[in-house]
Amino acid sequence: MNNLPSQPPGAQAPLIQMRGITKRFSGVLANDSIDLAIRGGEVHALLGENGAGKTTLMNILYGLYAADSGEITIHGERTVIKSPKDAIDHSIAMVHQHFELVPTLTVAENVGLGLKAEREPLLNLDSVMVKIEALSKQYGLSVSPKAIVSGLSVGERQRVEIIKALFREPEALILDEPTSVLTPQEIDGLFQFMRSMASEGKAVVVITHKLPEVMAVSDEVTVLKKGKVVANLRTKDTNPDQLAELMVGREVQLEKGASRGNPLDKAALEVREVSAHNDKGVMALDKVTFTVREGEILGVAGVAGNGQSELAEVLAGLRKTDSGSILVLGTELTNASPRELIEHGVGHIPEDRIGTGLVLDMSIAENLVLELRNDPRFRKRYTVDSQKVHEHASKLVQEYSIATASVDAPARTLSGGNMQKAILAKVLYREPKVLVAVQPTSGLDVGATDFITAKLVEQRKRGVAILLISSDLNEILSLSDRIACIYEGKIMGILPGETADLEEIGLMIGGIKKS
Repeated sequence: MNNLPSQPPGAQAPLIQMRGITKRFSGVLANDSIDLAIRGGEVHALLGENGAGKTTLMNILYGLYAADSGEITIHGERTVIKSPKDAIDHSIAMVHQHFELVPTLTVAENVGLGLKAEREPLLNLDSVMVKIEALSKQYGLSVSPKAIVSGLSVGERQRVEIIKALFREPEALILDEPTSVLTPQEIDGLFQFMRSMASEGKAVVVITHKLPEVMAVSDEVTVLKKGKVVANLRTKDTNPDQLAELMVGREVQLEKGASRGNPLDKAALEVREVSAHNDKGVMALDKVTFTVREGEILGVAGVAGNGQSELAEVLAGLRKTDSGSILVLGTELTNASPRELIEHGVGHIPEDRIGTGLVLDMSIAENLVLELRNDPRFRKRYTVDSQKVHEHASKLVQEYSIATASVDAPARTLSGGNMQKAILAKVLYREPKVLVAVQPTSGLDVGATDFITAKLVEQRKRGVAILLISSDLNEILSLSDRIACIYEGKIMGILPGETADLEEIGLMIGGIKKS
């Protein structure tokens, strides 16, 4: 057991108590004798880096995993939870980070799945719809029971998941990274729902690594690091800097929004009237036009699925355009191959680290020279010079603080944050003139995020033109000199980063307003 107090000063008795929870996976200690108290009438933030054990702990509470040791009490009584059904029977519900909906069914049909019916196997959908409408009104979760899920926005789908959970009338609701795909307005609505639920005496647990969210909505925060509880605090008694340091184990310089570049007048990347279809043949980019100057970060803000991925693929030579033109330093490179773009100074940090960024079965050293195999510095006559490749990789591993036992280890052995550092090292070594960075810190903890953003700022100072595509609006606001808002493949407007208003951005990326 840890030696921390079971509850911080001023807290009421817990609804749910987890004591000494330990869980191992193949020798990895995911949860190490964790104590956690969850109270009714409060929003409890479970904060930590990726791999800290947050989701594992809540999956144990929800019955998806069995703890190796420890106990759970609910209302003071020891309880055994062997499955999600057990958790639901004990009034615990969980909304997972990745939605679990059937796209071809209606909202009511999705909510009714698994419910016990009076006339089995037939379900009374009319009564389900009545209750959905009542919950929607009670908690401000506007959604039509008759709507087909495939036609709903991401924010609406999340509301369906929450209504699915609320339909079982839980006393405790767990939300895993709930804001990752929402607009600012949708996040505000989610926070209002969480507060409303807590005001009824129910417990809400939010799993997150986003410090602003913790400060904005939670009453209590528990910080996990490497499977252990390192702090349990009342939110009003702490601050983002302290929480960041507790998460990482060292002081972290959080972005405060003052980081701006001094762009030159010279255009490095010009995108003119570019249109392209996605893999389903639907128009994904509709006459997209913008310019990125040398020494500038142009942020592209938008809810996931509005053409950002296709834009990045077009600029990396991975997708053909239907029309329009792309110029890099004045050279026409429309529909050029990835190799041609690299040769003309374009670097690409892909969204998919595993599928596109690295070859997982290759060694770290091989990955770091993958695009330099014909470089004479790494060749010995007709073969690759293994010694020079090894020396090069060792230097980059040290420079980029990539945590690995050996550069000869397969790339798949790296954590997500270290994979991203390896991709960054590989791309930046070529000294690109234009850098397309797609979701560069997505899913990363505070420490890795701090490192990656510092590297992006360093590249901007070097005069690199950076197109930053991110669904994290805090990241966009803190780093961008200008912000392009995208909705359904259209640029709704481009705003100056220094004076951009979060509410205005939210309206534009939600398709409600155009500049």
